Amino acid sequence: MDETEKKFKQKMEKYLTNAQPLFENLEVCVPGSVDIEKITKEFKNMALNYYNDSLHFYEKGEYANALGALEYAEGWLDAGKVLGIFQIK
Repeated sequence: MDETEKKFKQKMEKYLTNAQPLFENLEVCVPGSVDIEKITKEFKNMALNYYNDSLHFYEKGEYANALGALEYAEGWLDAGKVLGIFQIK
């Protein structure tokens, strides 16, 4: 395993460790009322912010961070599609 792979593995181990309690403690909540306009704006902003972070990391040569940020951005888009608030053309 070369040095790049070692760094990437260490980063993945950190992310997996941080993610584990999120999934172990996940609860489904259905609110009585939903402000769909507010949610739509927040999802769009989060996706765009992570996309811009990805570009920033890419330009700095931090490719693992760029990939991670891009995956987050796509996750927000995917969640928005599932909720029916985004249509990707």
